[in-house]
Amino acid sequence: MEKNREYYMKQALKEAEKAYQKLEVPVGAIIVKDGKIIARAHNQKETKMDTTKHAEILAIQKASKKLQSWRLIDCEMYITLEPCSMCAGAIINSRIKKIYIGTMDDKTGAAGSKLNLFEDYTFNHKVEVEKNIMKEECEEILKRFFKELRKIKK
Repeated sequence: MEKNREYYMKQALKEAEKAYQKLEVPVGAIIVKDGKIIARAHNQKETKMDTTKHAEILAIQKASKKLQSWRLIDCEMYITLEPCSMCAGAIINSRIKKIYIGTMDDKTGAAGSKLNLFEDYTFNHKVEVEKNIMKEECEEILKRFFKELRKIKK
């Protein structure tokens, strides 16, 4: 049975839930090559006290280690939230073939919301982008997280 994009986005959402449980912004990412998940990650910025510990960066690092190459050719990434400019740059530089985005980020998104590194600029590598995969589910976990966070901060 061939797995579809909803199956993979559900796996990314499982990673987002792990971040949620750690009081991290619930973003999850997975990387798939030849139909197999080769890397899973979630935000760990707060846990690791490191602004670069975004789900996408961590997933790229794990996939690179697994493939023993920084070139993630023919890999696809599923991300619950539109990548920021740092992550979009890493995705382009790692040669990922295609990304699937759960929901867009009007504040810092770099795949069309605030800017579009994937389409508005010419780089040596072109990444295909598909947006709004399981949008409602990806939005719901973020809304729930920030609602809970506001309660904690009161």
